[in-house]
Amino acid sequence: MNNFEKKEQNLNQLIDKLNSISLSYSQPNYELEKIKTEKNELANKKIEIEKKNEELMREHKYLKEKIKTLQLEISKKTELEEKFNQDIEELSQETENLVSEIDKWQM
Repeated sequence: MNNFEKKEQNLNQLIDKLNSISLSYSQPNYELEKIKTEKNELANKKIEIEKKNEELMREHKYLKEKIKTLQLEISKKTELEEKFNQDIEELSQETENLVSEIDKWQM
């Protein structure tokens, strides 16, 4: 019977090990569901962030084009202002010449 008792004891130990293994595997199922849930949440956040990124990229492109347009307008206005200042300078020079000529004729 000693052999039988030893086998029974070994069998009981094996059953205990199997129970502990089954418990440890049941816990990861809960953890696995939790991980799947977190994975889904992260996937949703990723999609949301990608949408926001696309929106920001479109806005960035629009603003770059707007800046280019404004820079062109400023450049054109600067050219016009320079041309205007040059015309004023020429008129001023002509006026001085005319005044000088008038002074010569009056003397």
